[in-house]
Amino acid sequence: MPRGVRSSVKDSSLLQAALEGLEAQKARIEEQISQVRAMLGQRRGRPPAAAAAPAAAKKATRRPLSPAARRRIAAAQKRRWAEFRKKAAGNQ
Repeated sequence: MPRGVRSSVKDSSLLQAALEGLEAQKARIEEQISQVRAMLGQRRGRPPAAAAAPAAAKKATRRPLSPAARRRIAAAQKRRWAEFRKKAAGNQ
């Protein structure tokens, strides 16, 4: 039970209503899950990556960046932060 709720709650009708509401939510969620699963089953083309190859067999590797690419990325990020700081200073 959530904090602050005493275990000596005597109003069982309130608890019953809460239980019914939660069960209704559960039913709606399960229906939505089944609809999504049905949509995934109708997919055409490649199967999902999890089904195609086990996770342990496929190791994620990152491609190395050239020094020039790192400089371009750093310069672009510095420009974005400078613009952000300029806007933040203008709003004060």
